[in-house]
Amino acid sequence: MSTQAGEPTSKRDASPGELASEVAKDMSTLVRQEIALAKVELQQEAKTAGVAAGAFGGAGFAGYFVLFFLSLAAVYALDSVMPAGWAALIVAAVWALIAGVLALIGRKKMKQFNPKPERTIETVKEDVQWAKTRNS
Repeated sequence: MSTQAGEPTSKRDASPGELASEVAKDMSTLVRQEIALAKVELQQEAKTAGVAAGAFGGAGFAGYFVLFFLSLAAVYALDSVMPAGWAALIVAAVWALIAGVLALIGRKKMKQFNPKPERTIETVKEDVQWAKTRNS
């Protein structure tokens, strides 16, 4: 029996061409489903990363105010032993020193930064060379 004219009812009756066509169709469907799943997973991960970035941004903003008010407290504490202007200047100088040290560390790390994936480039070159010698 056939479901439609010329279509076999079981896989055993199918020709190799029909089986290959069905396998290709199933593989195509599977790849599409895997891509859709990957998109959903990536969207979820991006949302999580966005929330985390927002939390870090908020923490940085709050930390800025903490440092501001701690600096003000230091100025008022030093004000008891010296004029307020000098106290503010000392606190500002401490922050300038911290900023300078952080800038030097950042500059040093930036010089070490290499955006090229050297190992990946090298392995791709090796793979290309291997494929060339294998085909020869």
